[in-house]
Amino acid sequence: MSGGGSRRPDEGVGERLKRFQARYEPIATRLLLLGIFVTGLTAQFVKPVGDALEGKAFLGGALLSLVGYVLYDTVKDLAASLRTPTRAQVKSRDLGTFVTEAFEARNVEISFLGYTGETLYNALYHRLEGFLDDPGPTRRVSVRFLIPDFRQPMIVPSRVGADGAPVDDEEFRKRLELKCQDYDRSLSAIAQRLTMVGRVTVECEYRFYPGIPRDKVCIFNRELVLHGLYDMAARTMGFGPEPEYYDPKGYRTDLNVWSREDSDDAKAAVATWNKHFDDLWGLAERPPWHRGAAA
Repeated sequence: MSGGGSRRPDEGVGERLKRFQARYEPIATRLLLLGIFVTGLTAQFVKPVGDALEGKAFLGGALLSLVGYVLYDTVKDLAASLRTPTRAQVKSRDLGTFVTEAFEARNVEISFLGYTGETLYNALYHRLEGFLDDPGPTRRVSVRFLIPDFRQPMIVPSRVGADGAPVDDEEFRKRLELKCQDYDRSLSAIAQRLTMVGRVTVECEYRFYPGIPRDKVCIFNRELVLHGLYDMAARTMGFGPEPEYYDPKGYRTDLNVWSREDSDDAKAAVATWNKHFDDLWGLAERPPWHRGAAA
């Protein structure tokens, strides 16, 4: 994280203007109110000044500006308290709302780190499907999925052993990988159609990360981060004689929300997650079944 007067590399002009406004607006407002008070008071008692301003009732305005100066902080705090509170936590089923909001931008970038990404996939597919009729303001879409390397032995997902201990199950892992492969195929197909039409360029890519699915992270346009922890003990009943499986339920995961529009701590969290994802993405392996980044 940067400190002091340093500036983040990905900080745009809008962010700098907001920081400038937040820093200097209170000072400018106080100086303006104080200036009105001094001018009005001077005009009341110094005839040449009063004549120059062509007015008589200056004392009342001066006193009102003084009251405004004194009450400025109180009014500002009250206005802040009346603002709509930032969403601190949401459900995974609310991802569709965030996808819709992200697609209001001209350049859309969505990054996912987690399990299979089924909840996000469903929201994305329907949103991209709507582009065939009207892409709106969006001209470029980039989607990145980081999923576990299901080719490797795992304790989650896995089969529930007789004593409750996790038992690696290659067949179950293969099923999950095939599910992600189907998602990749579907997204790549619609991305190819959209890109061929020429109204919007869509890129979608899956990569493997080593380890088990513990964190669920969604990053929207590098400005908004949703993060939650999977229930590692969640189980799925098999069909018929099949055993139970340790199988995290992503759609049940609660997600904490961080936005660059919020506090300095939230901005720092967003920057940290962006860097973490970018670093992990650079180290991740492309699945052999992926159809290409530019679909």
